[in-house]
Amino acid sequence: MKPAPGSPVLLALAGFLALATAMGIGRFALTPILPFMIEGIPLSTADAGFIASANYLGYLIGALGASALPSFGDGRGWFFLGLVLTVLLAAGMGVSGDLTYLAVDRFIAGLASALVLVFSATLIIEPVTRMGRPELVAVQFGGVGFGIMLSAGLVGLLGAHQAGWDTMWLLSGALALVAVALIAFLVPAREKAAPSPARPVDTANGRHRSALLKLTLAYGLFGFGYIITGTFLTTILRGSSHLRHLEAPVWAMVGFAASFSLWFWGRVAARIGNSRAFAIACMVEAVAVLLTVVSAAPLAFFVAAFLFGGTFVGITGVGLVEARRMSRANPARSFGLMTSSFGLGQALGPTAAGIGAEMTGSFALPSLAAVATLVVATLLTFNLPRD
Repeated sequence: MKPAPGSPVLLALAGFLALATAMGIGRFALTPILPFMIEGIPLSTADAGFIASANYLGYLIGALGASALPSFGDGRGWFFLGLVLTVLLAAGMGVSGDLTYLAVDRFIAGLASALVLVFSATLIIEPVTRMGRPELVAVQFGGVGFGIMLSAGLVGLLGAHQAGWDTMWLLSGALALVAVALIAFLVPAREKAAPSPARPVDTANGRHRSALLKLTLAYGLFGFGYIITGTFLTTILRGSSHLRHLEAPVWAMVGFAASFSLWFWGRVAARIGNSRAFAIACMVEAVAVLLTVVSAAPLAFFVAAFLFGGTFVGITGVGLVEARRMSRANPARSFGLMTSSFGLGQALGPTAAGIGAEMTGSFALPSLAAVATLVVATLLTFNLPRD
């Protein structure tokens, strides 16, 4: 029996599980499994960065191209296609260790995660908002952190039992399959789509255009800065004999903090403004990344993981909300600009970091580059106009 259409909590739960699947597993399961792949296949750090960048390039192309797809009402067909592909492609990563195969798999997985995220807007976020429960949108984005915690727990358990990287991917696909079955139950029967309102003329003034340009640039710098740690944190831990046993718990800490990141920064933004909250969160994240360079103490990595997880989802959401505010008459355009900038930075980061680590023998220099980009993002956005 399907849930009633008027169940915003159940619909938000479906969105929570969808992002746990598409992002927490489909995108971020690579991070805890990557050290096992580097040792087991084996891969160089440059190869690992290339595989990760392929995933983020797929997400960029998918996010930009999704708006051109026929939505057939509320877009549930594309939404579930993305989820099914996430399951198949996660399991498919365990089939071969060929570099090209792995990169193509992750590229298509990036496309799939974009389908889920984009079409969850019409299938879940808009109905939940229409039902008078906009606060539940933060619940949906908490799914990213939950998925990260699940992947950390699964990989940690399997690693403790000497399972290989291929088994980790196969069981990640099985875990995603269970989530998709629950989502299919929770999403109600199709409702008649409401007519789309006419798009008003964009009347943004020059001041807002300049601010939006700075925010868009900062969003791209954030994409570059966060994804280096987001891809290689567990690989950095693997490189230290006294830290490698902390891979799973540190990555789980990232997921725990990420689960309430949007909720927290949304409340900060309500008090001080979106752009200033964005700037402060970028600076906090810069501190998190810097901690992974300046200290090898276990506590420092747990603090870094908490600060990192507690900012990156919030920055993503607050940045998009501010871009929409700056371009009220044409939010789709601002979303496209922000997504392009973020996606480009996110796609370049892992490859650049992997090559840098291979050349220098550590991730210190790539991590410091990430810190620098996050500091610049802070400076660009701290004093943007609020009206």
